[in-house]
Amino acid sequence: MKKIAGIFSGQGSQYVGMAKGLTEQFSAASKLFAQADAILGYSLSSICFDGPMDILKQTRYTQPALFVHEMALLAAAENRLQFDATAGHSLGEYSAICAAGGLTFEHALRLVALRGELMYAAGESMPGTMAAIVGLDDDTVRRLCAEISDDKAVVVPANFNSPGQIVISGSADMVRQSLDTFKQAGAKMAKELPVSGAFHSPLMKPAQERLAEAITATPFSDTAIDVYTNVTALPTRRASELRQLLIEQVCAPVLWTQSLINMAADGITTFIEIGPGKVLQGLVKRTVEAEILGYDTEKDIQQLLA
Repeated sequence: MKKIAGIFSGQGSQYVGMAKGLTEQFSAASKLFAQADAILGYSLSSICFDGPMDILKQTRYTQPALFVHEMALLAAAENRLQFDATAGHSLGEYSAICAAGGLTFEHALRLVALRGELMYAAGESMPGTMAAIVGLDDDTVRRLCAEISDDKAVVVPANFNSPGQIVISGSADMVRQSLDTFKQAGAKMAKELPVSGAFHSPLMKPAQERLAEAITATPFSDTAIDVYTNVTALPTRRASELRQLLIEQVCAPVLWTQSLINMAADGITTFIEIGPGKVLQGLVKRTVEAEILGYDTEKDIQQLLA
């Protein structure tokens, strides 16, 4: 039997012009962006549609932009996209919970906007960075990070994206100095990423503490379908667990590889990426055997509805 998971893109997938055609062709998408602009108090739609990229790529704008785009795609799809489970990569977890019925659009957007602001501020106050490590296994990366880190500076695994593709995160100087160590250990690539902070590392602790207050005060509902979370890579439907794991997620690594493996083991046969680009589709392809689809533009939705 065909079982479908909706997977939601995270930061790094954004592009100028995202959702522009979608809002021009579908009133449901247009209404959602208008609602988002009103909630946020600034024109997120113009940042998405017109850029410039220097603004769109700032974490405080990127995060709400991705979330609203993903929700607009679902709204335009008119209930044609039905999932047996959901998961989201980092920021995408908010979309996954929202799509599963665990958060309302407005509550999720307010949390996402705050998360973006707090993570941006944390990156400004504590210089950190991230780097992609390709060609080493999970345990080797964990071991090297532990050996590199000391009392003053930290390097940790941040995203386990697919087998042999891991992102590390931590103190800016220490991450840059560590790249040769990973290459000497056999990494095919060890390259710094263009990010504004050390996401999914202890350097995000100030952001986590402030976000925890807001998450705790936000109403969550139990979901009707399983949500596979970044922190555990396991499914849950419980509101209390989703709330707690969103708090932990800010500083914890994203267990995406294990989430995909667990979903496949639990009978998911089709993965549908909702959001800009095809990053998650590539990660699925490198991790499990499955049918892979994606929805990003108005043309994708028009084909779905045809």
